[in-house]
Amino acid sequence: MTSTSTPPGLARFNALEESAAHAALHEVCASTAWVRRLLAHRPYAGPEELYAASDAAMAELTTADLEEAMAGHPPIGRPRPGDPTSSREQAGMAGAPEELKAEMLELNLAYQEKFGHVFLICATGRTGEQMRDALKERIGNAPEQEREIVRTELGKINRIRLARLVEQD
Repeated sequence: MTSTSTPPGLARFNALEESAAHAALHEVCASTAWVRRLLAHRPYAGPEELYAASDAAMAELTTADLEEAMAGHPPIGRPRPGDPTSSREQAGMAGAPEELKAEMLELNLAYQEKFGHVFLICATGRTGEQMRDALKERIGNAPEQEREIVRTELGKINRIRLARLVEQD
């Protein structure tokens, strides 16, 4: 029985077969450990309970789990062709001047060489310049510090994606 306070998308998510719920969560975050933790707590009474479970799962991810999650994200400025989610999230780069796109490519490569993974930032609502400035600032971080920033940014991205999942009609 669904209460009127449960958004239709969340009610649908709660009712999904395990494999379909797994696939829906994997679209949100590519970490198998994160997906398993969220599946284990279904059904969710409301969105806040789901977001809290996501935050708790993020906090528990190992370095390997974070790497798996990051592998599901394309570099900033190069959303995957045919992927409306990454295109929407990276809209701030879509109309960026070619010089900025070239600079982001160069910075992304330097970042990836230093840290061994893509530069991850919650790009929603950010301009290309803001993302470039954040990348320039973060490339000087120690790996441990950067890993925790990535964990925080990934948590923000997951919340935005979960909200989209549970709030759809």
